[in-house]
Amino acid sequence: MANDPMNQFKIETIVPLPPVAGVDISFTNSALYMVIGIALVIGFFMLTMKRQLVPGRMQSLGEMSYEFIADMVRDTTGPEAMKFFPFVFCLFFFILFANLVGMFPYAFTTTSHVAVTAAMAIFTILIVIVAGLWKNGFKWFKIFAPSGLPLPMYALIIPIEIISFLSRPITLAVRLFANMTAGHVMLKLFAIFAAFLVAKGGAVAGLAILPVLGTVALVALEFLVAGLQAFVFAILTCVYLNDVYHVDH
Repeated sequence: MANDPMNQFKIETIVPLPPVAGVDISFTNSALYMVIGIALVIGFFMLTMKRQLVPGRMQSLGEMSYEFIADMVRDTTGPEAMKFFPFVFCLFFFILFANLVGMFPYAFTTTSHVAVTAAMAIFTILIVIVAGLWKNGFKWFKIFAPSGLPLPMYALIIPIEIISFLSRPITLAVRLFANMTAGHVMLKLFAIFAAFLVAKGGAVAGLAILPVLGTVALVALEFLVAGLQAFVFAILTCVYLNDVYHVDH
């Protein structure tokens, strides 16, 4: 149905490709908007890299973006974690631009699909695990068993810590996916309601101003959520990277 608010999340094939090992690798609308988001990020930073002695507005914006993420990594994880700065930087701006692109009419929001957000979340946790083992060896597993506790407490604490750690990619993925999906569904519902009132005509049509105003307010809120969710994903990534550098020895 054209008025189904879930239609906007439908994956559609643009360029069909033969499956590889039984996996469909066709180029879809989701892949297209990922490419668009990445191209916009690259284009944005190309515009900000003029390297003028006296920075212009665009160069200042680029430098502020760099310092914003750099400060986030340093303040949350520590200066030793700056080797992960490129990863956090790319993660933040990919999510930000993907969210913002999805705000435009007829555009596709890639972060509204849990497969996309789960892939980023799982990759993030795998980086934490691999980097933690690389730096600390098997001592890294002490993050699940803090020192100084009475011996019987470990039977309770260790399972809780393991479950908490394993839930990280789930919460990372679901938080971003759920926020973007819910916001777009609400926008669609308000737009459908406004169109329904207008179609009724007469005095009822005048009431369409209410859902229209609600839609405007929701759009403003969604732009805020788009930035906020990118920030939350990035800063939680920094928090999780703490486990690489602050193992309880």
